[in-house]
Amino acid sequence: MKLTAGCFCGSVSYEIAGTVRDARSCHYSKCRKAFSSQASSYALVEPDQFSWKRGQELLTTYSSEAGFGLQFCSKCGSTLCGVFNDQVHGITLGCLNDDPEIEIGRHIFVDSKASWEVIPDSVVQFAEGSPPDA
Repeated sequence: MKLTAGCFCGSVSYEIAGTVRDARSCHYSKCRKAFSSQASSYALVEPDQFSWKRGQELLTTYSSEAGFGLQFCSKCGSTLCGVFNDQVHGITLGCLNDDPEIEIGRHIFVDSKASWEVIPDSVVQFAEGSPPDA
C-alpha cells in the first residue's frame, strides 16, 4: 500500500510506502490545543516507510523535554506528523489523501476531554494513555 498526504496549503507533502497501524483519538488537553479540535486522530507508522516528498524545509518542529513532538507546515499550520527523538513515528490521519483502511481503535486521555464532548459508551476508552498490552 502507498499513502500520500499533505498540508492545507499544499506546500508540504509526504508518502508512506506501507500501512499505518494503531489508530487512536487522543483527548489530552495539549493535543486539543495542538490540533485546534476536540481530539487528535493519529496512527503509527514505521519510520523507514515514511518519506517527505515536498516542502520539508518548511516544517517547524515543536518537541517536549521528553522527546515527543509535532511537525507542522510553517505556512498554513497543518500538523502533519508526530516525532520522537527527531524521528517520525506517527501521522495525523486528517492530512491523508488516501484511505488508510484503518479505524480508530481507542480513545485515550478521556479524563482530559473537553466538557462539551460526548464519547459513546460503546467506544474503547482509556482514562490516560493505553496500557502496553492494549
